[in-house]
Amino acid sequence: MIKTPRLLRTGYLVAALIAGAATPAAVHGERAHGPVATATFAGGCFWSMEHPFDVLDGVFSVTVGYAGGGDEHPTYQTVSVGATGHLESVQVVYDPRTVSYAKLVDVFWHNIDPLTLDGQFCDFGSQYHTAIFYRDASERRTAEESKRRLEARFGRPVATAIMPATRFYPAEAYHQHYYRKNPFRY
Repeated sequence: MIKTPRLLRTGYLVAALIAGAATPAAVHGERAHGPVATATFAGGCFWSMEHPFDVLDGVFSVTVGYAGGGDEHPTYQTVSVGATGHLESVQVVYDPRTVSYAKLVDVFWHNIDPLTLDGQFCDFGSQYHTAIFYRDASERRTAEESKRRLEARFGRPVATAIMPATRFYPAEAYHQHYYRKNPFRY
């Protein structure tokens, strides 16, 4: 079987999301080749969270952006100073037949420090708080069960929030796939 490059097979999804022509709900459902689901995670700096999901089989696209706040027009400048309530986040569009939501949650946990409040590694501020945004009861159960296992393992509370999904706002184009565009700085 010939694999179609990810950029070609998902270009229309990414373009629609970045242009604001599609919402997570619009890409969560069916497409010509099978089911599509959407997951959103806030793991500190969104540049650091893009790559781990981007390399997973079954992931169609990863978009960096903002979620969780009340500002309807967030920009990097307003989010980065903590003025919007938004968290730097990633939106993952994937095939649930190939990669499970539980696997995505596991990848998330392996790429953050779940014990740190309002910061990850060298980035600190409310916009870097970690969160799992769930879309339904099943996703909520999966996230909460995994969080309980981590708390038992570490013997202390996990700082990561588990909250209902909110509208996701794609970040400016220069932030998308930053690790590819700036391999030396990243």
